[in-house]
Amino acid sequence: MKTSRLAAGLVLALPLLALAQPATPGVDQRQLNQEQRVERGVASGSLTAREASRLERGQQHVANVENRARADGVVTARERARLHQAQDVQSARIARQKHDRQHDFNHNGRVDRVHRR
Repeated sequence: MKTSRLAAGLVLALPLLALAQPATPGVDQRQLNQEQRVERGVASGSLTAREASRLERGQQHVANVENRARADGVVTARERARLHQAQDVQSARIARQKHDRQHDFNHNGRVDRVHRR
């Protein structure tokens, strides 16, 4: 009898434990948006494979900062500001790399340069 109550209590407590993890929905959504920007850049050819891999490493850095912030169970205002600053830096890097004159339109791994007249 006691074990079934304990098991039922654990089943009910698991969703609450998941909610105890500090939420960073804005950070998560922005992270997803930036990853999609990189994927679209690769698909369109405006990002080379090398640029994309660098940008993905930067995105991983932001994810690591977020994981460290969430590790103690509380995301402080300072940690949240650091996360937003890291995402701002990554966003600027993505924009800069997508709009430079290096392209891989034919997806062969070599940089195709657009000739200006």
